[in-house]
Parts: sequence; structure tokens; C-alpha cells
Amino acid sequence: MAQFGQAAAEGTQTGGHRSHGAHCRACDPAAPSTLHSMQPAADTPPADLAPTLARLRGAWRARTPDLVQRRGDLQRLRDALKRRLPEMADAIAADFGHRSRHESLLADGMTVLTELDHLRRHLRRWMRPRRVPTGWRFWPARAELRHAPLGVVGVIAPWNYPVNLALIPLATAIAAGNHVYLKPSEHTPRSADFLRALLAEVFPADRVAVATGDAEVGAAFAALPFDHLVFTGSTAVGRKVMAAAAANLTPLTLELGGKSPAIVCADADVARVAARLATGKWFNAGQTCIAPDYVLVVGDAARRDALAAALAAEVAARYVGADAGDDYTRIVNDAQFARLQAHLDDARGRGLEVRTLAPWHDRARRVFAPTLVLDPGDEASVMQEELFGPILPIRRVPTLQAAIAEVDARDRPLALYPFSDDRDSVEAILRGTLAGGVTVNDTLLHFGINALPFGGVGASGMGAYHGRAGFDAMSKQLPVLWQPRRAASDLLRPPYAKLSRLIDLLVR
Repeated sequence: MAQFGQAAAEGTQTGGHRSHGAHCRACDPAAPSTLHSMQPAADTPPADLAPTLARLRGAWRARTPDLVQRRGDLQRLRDALKRRLPEMADAIAADFGHRSRHESLLADGMTVLTELDHLRRHLRRWMRPRRVPTGWRFWPARAELRHAPLGVVGVIAPWNYPVNLALIPLATAIAAGNHVYLKPSEHTPRSADFLRALLAEVFPADRVAVATGDAEVGAAFAALPFDHLVFTGSTAVGRKVMAAAAANLTPLTLELGGKSPAIVCADADVARVAARLATGKWFNAGQTCIAPDYVLVVGDAARRDALAAALAAEVAARYVGADAGDDYTRIVNDAQFARLQAHLDDARGRGLEVRTLAPWHDRARRVFAPTLVLDPGDEASVMQEELFGPILPIRRVPTLQAAIAEVDARDRPLALYPFSDDRDSVEAILRGTLAGGVTVNDTLLHFGINALPFGGVGASGMGAYHGRAGFDAMSKQLPVLWQPRRAASDLLRPPYAKLSRLIDLLVR
């Protein structure tokens, strides 16, 4: 577990585990004054984790949640969250120093509320046993699939969308009939306290529990013998979580990250592309696992420059004022700001063209201006790591086939964004690449479709949740065969010589 702690201490994008230390927002002077006196709750002692899991599992075994309880739990969670949305937005803003209130309401409020509605609406149908054919060889038996709850699901949530990425997997696990143990990120301690209070209002302590703490707590939490574990975070920490879970053969859903590309085809309208890239890249200041990480522009330098100019115009139109205004979110802590600044220092050191698109870049307040890096080579750090911030590399490629080859040569990304009005071009991209999810001619939006599974592939993750996919992932799809009193299988017994014609028929 020391390796897990080491990776956590280094802090990587969406899921790094780092103790509060100097980055604790409790003492951040940029936090809203009404929340400045709120101190994070004490960390959960690692020794308390296993007894809490045992309590959750014991209560689950005593009474497996039925449809009435599950739907009631989901409705109470929806009602409580809806009522507490202003408090949620305040808590997230305090953790970030400043986070756009509207972005919090959309990304951490709306997404959870719509997912809760979707789960409740479809839950009765999902829970019904589903008949499956047996084939004539097994007649007159009948077969069905039942969706059996697993037990206790662990959820390790990241800091970038601290409510969304905690409550959607939690709600899905509840819908599937499980109890839940949640570990929020220590990078957002006030959001963690909000979640603790919210969940204590809705659930008894033996149905949902919350653990808070640093790398030591996170490592011990990942090593617990859960019946399923959902982790959202960076690929580096995901590997450590997977290694910790392996000792217990704990099934995993890993939602990781990677370099999600946008491909701008030769026919795409540059102004429209820029508007949609700007939304996807600079929402939450780029601190989004499915944000466009780099752009491949099919064409020459003039087309690349036209896109860069259109992006600069979008920034000027969206973020008004000398300090970026209320709609631009801050970088979550000093370490993340320094990591992003190091990418720009590396690019400038290589002689690359770096365009800062706004005058309000301010390290003291962690305001990181939208920035473009033009035509970086593979050796530049902006092309080596997931950026997870408002830096956008733009590279020219001569042909669509070259763009596809470049994407396919890298680790499979969590998201992919083709921009083209030519169906053949889009189909060529979809056939030639593989990503966790795709939005064509826009960004981010596939995440919000409840009926679409959300998940990565390869280095960007394994498994999926949202809607039915999450319900299935957090259930055991239990196969059941019902055999009647009289069955043909009663004939299949030695001596087999007298059954040779029947066996020949069965194996034909």
C-alpha cells in the first residue's frame, strides 16, 4: 500500500490523494466569507474503516433493500439535494477558491437530479426477472436472468466534480439494492462535509457511510473487501487502486482519464467548432476528465490560425472583466496550478508558440487563463500527459487518415470529439479509433445522456455506469434455470449405448 500512498501524494489530475496540508481550503482567504469559519471534519481513522464496512454488510444481509426502499431512498436523496443546492454550490466554491455557481448547478446539480429521476423511472422494469430462451435441447426447462444486489459498494470520488462523481455512482448502487461506503476527495474538504451531512439526512448510518481523509485513508479504503468498488481519478492512481483491490478480488469500475482528442475535419465550420471547443475545454477551467485535451486540425497553418483566432474571440466574449468575472472557475489548489504552469514553461523552453488568450493569469488567486500551444511535438510535456486544465494544444495534420493514425497510436482516450458535417468522415473516425465515449460535433454532452453508458477503455478505464449500465454493473446478473418435475434430462444416464441416436441428435 505504500506505492498507492506515494502515487497519491504526487497528486495526479482527477483522483490524486494528497493530505490537506498547505492546500486545505479551510484557511483560503479567497473562500466566501460566509463559509470561511467552516472547518473540515476530522479524518476517519483507518482503524475505523473495516468495522464500518462490517456494519454496512451486516445490515444489508439482515434486510436486502426491496423496490419500495430503493425508490424511497432515491426520492429522499433527490429532495434533499434539490433543497441544498445553494449550500452545495457554496461548499464547492469554497474548496476551489472560486467556482462558477452556474457550473456547479449544472455539473454537480442537474446531472445528479436527472440521473436520480432516470433511475427511479426505470427501476421497476430493471428489477424484473428477464426470460431468456433455453433452446430446444433443454425443453421443457425455462431460464431467466435476475438482477441480484451485490452487498456493499465502495465509491472513491475525485475533486473536480465532487458531488456529481460521488452521488451518481452512489445512487446507482442504491438503485441496484446495495449499501454504500463513500470516500470523497480530501482536495475538496468542504464538499466532503456537505456530502456527509446530506447523506446523513437521507440514509441511516448502516446503509450509507462516508470516510474522509488523506492518502493513508484512501489506501486503506481501496484495500477493503468490497463487493464492488468504483474509482474515478487518474490512470496512475487507478493502477494503485486496482492493485489494492486485487488482493480481495474486488470487482472494479475504473473511470480514469487520458488525452481526449478533438478532430477538426477539413469541412468543419471553424467558428462553430471554436464555440463548442471553448465550452468543453474551459468549463470548470478544463478540470474535466472528458474535456478536449488536444485538437488535430486537418489542413494548413492558415486553418489552424483561424481556429486559434476564433477561440480567442470566444474567450473575450465569454469572460468579461479584468479578473475573468464570476463565470471562470479557479484551479483547485496551488499544486495543480504549478503543474499546469510547468507545462507552459516546458513549451516555451522548446520554442513553441504559446498564446495566452486573456490578461488575467494570476497565480496568487489561482486564475489560470485559457492558453493555446501551437503545433507541439510529441516530446513536449503537453502531449505526454493529460492536461486537466485550461491549456489546449492545437496540431496540424495533413489528412484525416493522419489524424486517425495519431489518435490510434496513443492510449485509448476516455472521450473523442469528431467535428465534420460529412458522414463518411465521421464514420471513418469511428471505425479507425476506439474511445470510451463520443460526441460528434460537440463536446462533453454524451456524459449527460442517462441511457448511454459512461466508461473508459484500456488506460482510460474499465467498466461503465450511468442508467441501466450502472445498474447491471452493480448487480449480479444471476442466471436461473427452472426444471419441471418431468424433464428430458432424466433420460441422459448410463448405459449410453441405448441413447446413441438421441445423443447423435443432440450433437448434430
